[in-house]
Amino acid sequence: MDTAYAPSPRGSRVPVGLRAPFSGRTWREFLYLFLSLPLAVLMFVYAITVISLGAGLLVTFLGIPVLAGGLAGSRALGGLERARARTLLGLKVADPEPVRAAKPGLLGWVGAVLKSGVSWRHLIYSLLHFPWAIFSFVFSVTFWSIGWMLLSYPLWRWTFPAYLDQPGALMWDDGNGHGVYLDAPTEIGFTSGFGLLLVLAGPWVIHGLTQVDRIMVHGLLGPSSLATRVSQLESDRGVVVDTAAADLRRIERDLHDGAQARLVALAMDLGLAREKLAEDPQAAARMVDEAHGEVKIALQELRDLARGIHPAILTDRGLDPALSALSARCTVPVTVTVDLDHRPAAAIEGIAYFTASELIQNVSKHAQATSATLDVWRTADRLMVLVADNGRGGAHTDSGTGLAGLAERLEAVDGLLIVDSPIGGPTCVTAELPWRG
Repeated sequence: MDTAYAPSPRGSRVPVGLRAPFSGRTWREFLYLFLSLPLAVLMFVYAITVISLGAGLLVTFLGIPVLAGGLAGSRALGGLERARARTLLGLKVADPEPVRAAKPGLLGWVGAVLKSGVSWRHLIYSLLHFPWAIFSFVFSVTFWSIGWMLLSYPLWRWTFPAYLDQPGALMWDDGNGHGVYLDAPTEIGFTSGFGLLLVLAGPWVIHGLTQVDRIMVHGLLGPSSLATRVSQLESDRGVVVDTAAADLRRIERDLHDGAQARLVALAMDLGLAREKLAEDPQAAARMVDEAHGEVKIALQELRDLARGIHPAILTDRGLDPALSALSARCTVPVTVTVDLDHRPAAAIEGIAYFTASELIQNVSKHAQATSATLDVWRTADRLMVLVADNGRGGAHTDSGTGLAGLAERLEAVDGLLIVDSPIGGPTCVTAELPWRG
């Protein structure tokens, strides 16, 4: 839920409602509304001029480049509006995608500008923002100024008898010289109290008005949802490529440092045993026995490496047996519960397995836990993986951690990683994956 103002600082005895009229946020938002009117007039006049001039010149074929130039100018004014919203409202809206001409030259650029939905949305903003800017300017300035004027009425009431020869502000006049003035103490107190109510309500009124501006700026001046999705997919593709490259380097390193080195040593030992076979059969037999042991170790390393790439038990029997076998190798007792009617797509099943594998490894290495649980289930169109432990807590997805890399990999397939791990524990890490059966 959006809150206009932060809670009172620790130790502060001033409630947020009393601090709001004096907060920097209130006055920045008021300044935004105050500046909206002149800028909206400028943009509205510009938009009407561009449309009228462009439409009027269409019969001479000059209207098309004029309209394209006008749309480009609207994009520039939209950049000014985004900067103003970012500075005064704290609204961070990304710049829309630039115009990309399919063909070089002026004609290509004109065609690209006219086909760009972003350009037309900037022009529409100039037209729609104008009436709203008039209303928000008049309402906020009137509301805010009347509130402060009434609140401070006891401070400037003396100007009426001093300069206007009347006891106070004239509230009603019958035209015959008889009127009602705000001069009695109760009337002055009521006026000031009513002004105080307006002043206290002013920040929330101003914030509500700026919410409409936030929606308009974000919806009309920001990048389109399609462009945002394309950018996200490009980023996710980069994450997938980097992850695949890192996995290949890990496999290469494991093969080079593990099984490959052991097999090279094994070949050398067998060569020596063959040379000693004639002159010292017993020594050759011992060397063959040692080589036999090395073969078993090399085979185990290759099995572990293959399991790390994609375990055969996952392919043959699914998540339940694969995760049970995975948890059996954990140094912490893990209770596994898998509630799935049928198997998801092989790619999602593999990602779920390796997500659970990494989370279980974290429990084993870092959690200092005495027990853990692993639950897998389906809800609607999502595959859920939950790993919980009673360890020391403090896990987070800050940059540079293993959980951060895991979160990026899940985001690449429209997944989500949620970490709840207060200091002292317990820790609950939930991974959501799309269900693709």
